[in-house]
Amino acid sequence: MLRKHLFKTAFSFFALIAAASAAMAQSPSATPPVDDDEPIRIDSRLIVVPVSVVDANGQPVTGLTQADFQISEEGRRQQIESVGSADSVPLDIALLFDVSASTDAMFRFQQETAVKFLKDVLRAEDRAAIFTIGEKALLVSGLAQAGPATESVLAIPVERAKQPTAFFDSVRAAADYLRENSQSGRRRVIVVISDGEDNFSVGVQRAQRTAERRVVDNRPDPDLKRLGQIIQQAQQAAKVAERQKVLRALQDADTVMYAVNPAGSSYRLNQISVFGQENMQIFSDETGGTAFLPNFGPIDTNDNYLNGNNRRKNTELLERIFRQLGNELRAQYLIQYYSDATYPDGKLVKLSVGLTRPAARVRARQGYYVRN
Repeated sequence: MLRKHLFKTAFSFFALIAAASAAMAQSPSATPPVDDDEPIRIDSRLIVVPVSVVDANGQPVTGLTQADFQISEEGRRQQIESVGSADSVPLDIALLFDVSASTDAMFRFQQETAVKFLKDVLRAEDRAAIFTIGEKALLVSGLAQAGPATESVLAIPVERAKQPTAFFDSVRAAADYLRENSQSGRRRVIVVISDGEDNFSVGVQRAQRTAERRVVDNRPDPDLKRLGQIIQQAQQAAKVAERQKVLRALQDADTVMYAVNPAGSSYRLNQISVFGQENMQIFSDETGGTAFLPNFGPIDTNDNYLNGNNRRKNTELLERIFRQLGNELRAQYLIQYYSDATYPDGKLVKLSVGLTRPAARVRARQGYYVRN
């Protein structure tokens, strides 16, 4: 009898367990079944690659699809998740004007030409933010449609073009601004009108002060010539370091940078100007943009006829540049893919983008920095 009673008790216990399990399976809070067809991504990063495609004449190549692109990461082919065209992906532009003394003479016609560019390129869903490059980065107006943005451009006073230049700080501020304020899935572009020279960014000033203190502390009555050489070397080292910080900011913000140097061919006159043009060339190449170097004529000579003639030619040349820039923006695609490769934090991962069809020129970012 005792054995029979124990058997009935055990049977009731297991029956209770089974009933509870069935109730949990029917409960709304239970974990739903996994769909085998739904992709599961573990420890993968979404990589955004802006790409522009133009033909041999610089005209936009439209109508490309996901099947037309190929992308490799560190030499390994990647599976493209999606491709958005310029028609379907809104655009956010940060337009930067250099208001330092080095660009003073042609500042007004740069403003007027940039206004035409914004009116031509920006659609109803597109926006532009306006910055000036002077002794510090200044956000003149935040992301807005073409009307308010162009008004902000024309409101920048010419007389402000008498300042030192914090070029690195300004470009990095624009990249950070787009990263923080431009929504995911939008194209991000920075357009800079500058000679790329910097003598006032925080990092450059800090290096100069540190070099001065080091010399004075070691020698109360220093050789002024030697002091100047030491300061110059410290500034140059700081500029190289700042260049890398700016490039990192541009890549982290998924931006494409375009640059126009009003100095033209005269940039070759000194090493500071050469380094400035190199800055803009590197930033443009690495992000998939273009650095334009127009051959502007002087408009501040003693010959009024020459000034007027050069002003007309310069305006026509700048308008052609902005038309080409507009073509590239209209030929821009936004490629997205997931990378599940394991890289150390901060590594620059090299990218390569190509087309399955010939007879087209592709510009794309050259890499991205890993953020684990």
